[in-house]
Amino acid sequence: PATMSSPVTADSVWPRVAKLFLLLLQLYALRASPQPHRCPDTCICTSDLLSCSQQMLRWVPEALPPTTSTLDLSHNALTQLHDHWLAALPHLEALHISHNQIRDLSLRAFHNASFLRYLDMSSNHLQAVERHYFEALVSLEELLLYDNHIKRVDENAFAKLSDLRKVYLSWNNLTTFPFHAVQGLGIHKLRTLDLSSNSLSSIPVEVVAALPENIGNGLYLHNNPIRCSCPLYLMLQRWNQRGFSSVKDFSEEHTCKVSDNVPRSLIKFLKHRHMFENCSASTEDAHLLHLEVVVGQPILLTCNTSNTSLPHAATTYMWITPHHEPIKHPGNSNRSLELYRNGSLRIAAAKPWLSGVYVGLAMNSPYNFSRMCEFNMTVLYPKAAGETFSTGLTTLLGCIVSLVLVIIYLYLTPCRCLGCCKKPAPLSPPQECSAQSSILSTTPPATDGPNRKASANKHVVFLEPIRETQNGKIRLALGEDFPDPKHPKVLQLKSDSESISSVFSDTPIVS
Repeated sequence: PATMSSPVTADSVWPRVAKLFLLLLQLYALRASPQPHRCPDTCICTSDLLSCSQQMLRWVPEALPPTTSTLDLSHNALTQLHDHWLAALPHLEALHISHNQIRDLSLRAFHNASFLRYLDMSSNHLQAVERHYFEALVSLEELLLYDNHIKRVDENAFAKLSDLRKVYLSWNNLTTFPFHAVQGLGIHKLRTLDLSSNSLSSIPVEVVAALPENIGNGLYLHNNPIRCSCPLYLMLQRWNQRGFSSVKDFSEEHTCKVSDNVPRSLIKFLKHRHMFENCSASTEDAHLLHLEVVVGQPILLTCNTSNTSLPHAATTYMWITPHHEPIKHPGNSNRSLELYRNGSLRIAAAKPWLSGVYVGLAMNSPYNFSRMCEFNMTVLYPKAAGETFSTGLTTLLGCIVSLVLVIIYLYLTPCRCLGCCKKPAPLSPPQECSAQSSILSTTPPATDGPNRKASANKHVVFLEPIRETQNGKIRLALGEDFPDPKHPKVLQLKSDSESISSVFSDTPIVS
């Protein structure tokens, strides 16, 4: 029978179209949603470390894991870094881009990297350090720029980096450096500024000498053709006496140029000091105040601020300790050193390790300061109450007494020779001599016949065994020390009685 099909109506079609439309929307949303970041094929990833070194990369890989805190792109072929390329790495703290071919940096190359603390751009092709290169890295602590082609450093290149502690600019082509801008390199935190192995021909000694102790201790200037001068020698000599690592560890590498007309006229002026014998001491050392205190004694270091031109209301004070530690108000962490508002430094109790030079500074901004005074403090131990002689005098008296006792023992004994104190023993007949008289002790050993031996408790230098008797006579065995039995000094015993009388004699018989 014929079947009747139900007619297709609009009510039955629209639900199907709506379901299909919803399905298409879901597929589009799924495709447009961000996929989880995967580790690039040429890199090695861990939880927070991404290493892409030695892969000959010409550009930075895309879709880097956002959890990365250390990124290593060293030993590649990178030539440039595009703007905002670190925006996808909000937790990045250390970046290694050494041994690449980067010549310059764009304006926003390091934007969105405010948490970066360590940057290594050594062994690249940088020509200069411009102002905009690193100004966005406000948390940067260490900057490595050595082994580039840098000829110039902008005076404001590091002005905004208040947390900067170490800057390495060695092995470049620097001919000058803005030392007056070093005061802006985080005056409270800067510890290392390496300018060694460059082409510096001159430095403003008066500016460099006025830098705080913590900067001078880490300012490396060795292996530069700096022009020789007395102020330069006196400044480095003063740093060497204070134990600055920048001079003490590289004393033989500090060179200066004698003549500009002779290219290779470099001398090691800290080693050959006789060339600077006529240089007078600096006025800075003349105003160094010397102070001696006893262990445990409190001390207050106060500078005469009447000569300072800084207004008191806008002035803050800071002291630099012998260990190059800056002390600001109210003092250090354990309050063993306290700094008052008026600039005085109080030491609660003097300790031996607190000896050294203390430098007081007055500042009205992080970029403007003046040196107020310096104290060379020596901490001494108190002398004992009953101590009347110094240690050197006591040692000398002890040596003299010992020498007198030795002379008395040698020359003032009751009898100077043993032969004078003893009665001479009767000499044996001349014909009754024995070879054993000079080698046996004065006390005769017990004899047990012809083959007797020396007693075990007697001291014998050398005793040859006695051979057998021949025809009633005893003959000595000839040792290797007797070259010839016919020699007149080798005597043969005539009889037992004659031999025994010679052996027991106290005085040797001369034949």
